Amino acid sequence: MQDAIEDLQARSAHQELAIEALHETVVRQERLIGELRAELTRLTQTLQELREPLVDRDTGRGELPPHY
Repeated sequence: MQDAIEDLQARSAHQELAIEALHETVVRQERLIGELRAELTRLTQTLQELREPLVDRDTGRGELPPHY
């Protein structure tokens, strides 16, 4: 009976360590996802800013490029 209790305690300890490791992984991934979302937002905004002059140029409302 004592062996069974010790086995359960050992399993419980290993599970607690595994759960803590998984929790740390989830926290890191949440942080990374937040950073990636922020970067995606910045890149989307930059792309829109770069695209606007091209749209204006295509419709004849943009400025001529510097080589003209």
